[in-house]
Amino acid sequence: MKRTSSIKSALRLAAWLCAAWMVPAAAPALEKPDVTYPVFQFPTDMIPRIDGNADDWAMVPESYVIGTDQLTEEDGGALPKPDRKSLNVRVRVGWVKGLNRLYFLYEATKDYWDFSLPGLHNDTFEIVVDGDASGGPLIDKGHKDLWTPEAVGQSAATPDDRISKDEAHWAIHGVQAQNYHIFTPALDKDWAMAWGAPTWIKDFPFANAAYSYHFKPGQGGKLTLEFWITPFDYAGPEGPQRAVESALRENKIIGLSWAIVDYGDVNAKTYHAFWNLSPQHTMYGNASQLCAFKLMPLEPQFQKKLDARWTHTVIDMDRRLVAFKDESVGRIDSWRWDFGDGSSSSEQHPTHAYAKPGSYMVVLDIAGPDGTARHSKLWDIQLR
Repeated sequence: MKRTSSIKSALRLAAWLCAAWMVPAAAPALEKPDVTYPVFQFPTDMIPRIDGNADDWAMVPESYVIGTDQLTEEDGGALPKPDRKSLNVRVRVGWVKGLNRLYFLYEATKDYWDFSLPGLHNDTFEIVVDGDASGGPLIDKGHKDLWTPEAVGQSAATPDDRISKDEAHWAIHGVQAQNYHIFTPALDKDWAMAWGAPTWIKDFPFANAAYSYHFKPGQGGKLTLEFWITPFDYAGPEGPQRAVESALRENKIIGLSWAIVDYGDVNAKTYHAFWNLSPQHTMYGNASQLCAFKLMPLEPQFQKKLDARWTHTVIDMDRRLVAFKDESVGRIDSWRWDFGDGSSSSEQHPTHAYAKPGSYMVVLDIAGPDGTARHSKLWDIQLR
């Protein structure tokens, strides 16, 4: 298949899917409207090391733990309900301001671990992430040649016969939201299967993982899994060169959910249980059925009462016009900017035009009920 054909098909397919059977992209629905799960913000000097040791996560409060009690059985109740006696799960999710990564700590105690086979027959932690919460289908079953209403939890739609199932795969499967089948644990194979066209997203430097466990296949015990992934607004099959990472920022809502796939018997032809965080089993292929997760600010114990911070943007290099943005933290009554050329400002977000080219040191002083703070940058402002 030619790549240009794939790109054109992607545009046609996206329009058809939104119009035919998905919620509008501008207003996606997320499950559990009364629940917003928090994502812990790690301080930049306390980023967890991916080594399978949970000590780095001791700072994360219990309020961030999502356990077995939050899971539901597969739709229809055909499979067993979550049972802490046979499998007890604790999941914590974190992020670091300035990095477009989601960190996970998965701790599970199970009476029988099934991971001896090389294929999908493996106890699995399956996660789906939609970094911009745009919703919509993320698997090729969204196309009419592969799709049935039952498979994706939607009503029937009028298909577009011009779109082949191959084009559907390359156009949507894992492109704007991603599905990871994470093997718990992985034995003699990749730590995860990235289900879809962009299989490269599970590899470093876009992801990393480490396990800690002391059991063999068929035995019970505790598994500790640490990993991080990079969510993408666009992750195409051609590789990372055209990919667009999801921009993570404080208080942003992302779509995220997971399932615990429990085989329980090496001779079983299919899984024994399938437990979901989302109430919709078909969240694996429909990002509109994910749960809402909020990227939280730093916990109070990691914040300074008063901290001066700022950024800048050169608006017009020819006029040497620079916009300064105050990003300070705390209760602030006053600002004083020293632009390094003899000029100053008491505005919170000033704009300044420099008369001459050069490199300038800029200093911001702030004051408030909790004292004073200063932040300077040496020669970040370089003008010609």
